[in-house]
Amino acid sequence: MTDIALTGAAGNVGRVVRDAFGDDHAVTAFTHSEHDDVESELLDVTDADEVAAKLDGFDVVLHLAGVSSPEADWESVSEVNVQGTKHVLDAAVENDIDRVVFASSNHAVGTYNADARHTEQMTLGVAEAVSGDAQTSPDSFYGVSKAACENLTNFYANRHGLEVVNLRIGWYLTEEDLRSTVAEADPERAAFARATWLGPRDCREVHRTAVTADLSESPVTLNAVSRNDDRFHTLTETMQHLGYEPRENAAEVLDG
Repeated sequence: MTDIALTGAAGNVGRVVRDAFGDDHAVTAFTHSEHDDVESELLDVTDADEVAAKLDGFDVVLHLAGVSSPEADWESVSEVNVQGTKHVLDAAVENDIDRVVFASSNHAVGTYNADARHTEQMTLGVAEAVSGDAQTSPDSFYGVSKAACENLTNFYANRHGLEVVNLRIGWYLTEEDLRSTVAEADPERAAFARATWLGPRDCREVHRTAVTADLSESPVTLNAVSRNDDRFHTLTETMQHLGYEPRENAAEVLDG
């Protein structure tokens, strides 16, 4: 039985991945505040002592907690995302946790193809391919915080031997939300959704494999998007390292 601590369990991604694991994995959900529809323990990631105490006894931490808006200011992302992630990593070392899966973001590399964001130029082979370990190039303070956290997790992996998987998560949307976003958005935003979509099934799969796969190396930083025809984030590395098998495709949802 693998004991998994899931931080940020009430967020959009957290709600999806709570049920991604089988009976041989025990998931404990942590949230910052109480939610009627989420059974969880409370955890404030900005409190180092609380994080260390509550993350004791786990094998893996799936760390999704954090400020998730690209419009967030520096004060909030530095305190919650950067300092909060450091507290999780310190707790992982102190409690002999085997692996940390960190929810990074496509916004850590958000300025790639910034001038090519319309449908005709956003596909692999036309736009610049962005590999999972592409050099960070953030598009916001939020993106800066995710890039900083990737460096933190990599440092802890190299210094302490902690297994680390950084997932640069695309734009998670349900199929219904993908359709409405593309229909209502300006062309640039619609093209970005088609390129970076991460569907519910694939969201569960990429997080499940990030937790359970045998890693041939650590740390690894990998893209987490669906197999969209219009994607420019590469999936080869994610498939090789994790055995990830994406099945959803924004083009099939929107054009099928």
